[in-house]
Amino acid sequence: MFENKSLLEIFHMGGWVMYIMLFCSISSLAVFIGKQMEIWRKSRPSRSTLMENVRRYLENKEFDKAMAHCGGYPHSIFSAIVIAGLKFYGKRNHEMEDAVNRQITDEIIKLEKRTIVVGVIANIAVYIGLFGTVLGIVNAFHSIALSGDSGLNTVIGGVAEALINTAAGLGVAIPAVVFFNLIMKQIKTLTYEMDSTASELLAILETDKK
Repeated sequence: MFENKSLLEIFHMGGWVMYIMLFCSISSLAVFIGKQMEIWRKSRPSRSTLMENVRRYLENKEFDKAMAHCGGYPHSIFSAIVIAGLKFYGKRNHEMEDAVNRQITDEIIKLEKRTIVVGVIANIAVYIGLFGTVLGIVNAFHSIALSGDSGLNTVIGGVAEALINTAAGLGVAIPAVVFFNLIMKQIKTLTYEMDSTASELLAILETDKK
């Protein structure tokens, strides 16, 4: 049935639901690529590299240089945490801890922004495909009833065209599930590194007070 047909022709055979699937596919891929770029930018320089320099400055009582060094990486989530803590240096410990914890929460919220788009697509793409398949089968049998041709080949042909939507739904959902899980794994890893940055900073500052 699909012999000698181009991908575009097969796409049109699936009906208008295929355009929804195409939109979902593009949206999922766009969010994934955007998140990869954001995560790469926010995690540079690495936590260990940044904290090595910060530790050196703080141990030498060069707080301004530590702030300036972190300020040179405005997109870094690790720099943001260090700056948030240093702003409250000299005040009560719980105030400094609250500041870095708030910053971590803010950074997590920013990282998770728009990831829900990929998660929703991963969950509903299959159902959209099944919806398109049901509509296609209904239309196929309706056409058969109008034409009076109830041959097996006609029935199979109509069902085959309808099942294009199911295949498309799976083709969109599977990558979206992979994208979503990968993003959430990266965010989890960065959250752990942010917690480590905060605890290391507080330990350095606490040692400095003694």
